[in-house]
Amino acid sequence: MTVTVFTKPRCPQCEATKRQLTRQQITFETVDLTENPSTLKQLTEAGFRQAPVVITPNASWSGYRPDLIKQLADETSEQPASAKEQDTKILA
Repeated sequence: MTVTVFTKPRCPQCEATKRQLTRQQITFETVDLTENPSTLKQLTEAGFRQAPVVITPNASWSGYRPDLIKQLADETSEQPASAKEQDTKILA
């Protein structure tokens, strides 16, 4: 599963989101929006108004959302072992 967290420097909600994802053992990629202005523009045009923006295969949200991170962790743990292995092979 690919999870991307779009962040900004000195963003407490971004740091809290990354800590919670790590606690839930969810692998994620981080993209600094200050280094990617075109991505920032796309996210803003899509209606996101605050950092972080989290994009998963099945959902997307902005801000620190521990409830959605927990839901994502629950969904991840419910994946069959073969699906988890397949994700690992794709990412490797």
